Amino acid sequence: MRFRFIEEHRDAFCAQRMCDVLDVSSRGLRAFRSRPASPRQRTDMVVLAHIKEQSRFSLGSYGRPRMTEELKGHCQLVCAY
Repeated sequence: MRFRFIEEHRDAFCAQRMCDVLDVSSRGLRAFRSRPASPRQRTDMVVLAHIKEQSRFSLGSYGRPRMTEELKGHCQLVCAY
């Protein structure tokens, strides 16, 4: 969480200073940057892409209930890996 915050705000603040304030090491930040996405993060990215695609195709007319039903089948396929 801290490393993500540093990455999101590195344009506004010095990364080294944020590491000091948040009490994390710069070495840990470098490790975070080179670490591959976890299986959960990859699954979340696939599901989010599907949500955005379906929303775009429906011109924003899909609501939460319809989208939830749509994703139940899709998530079972993706999460089964």
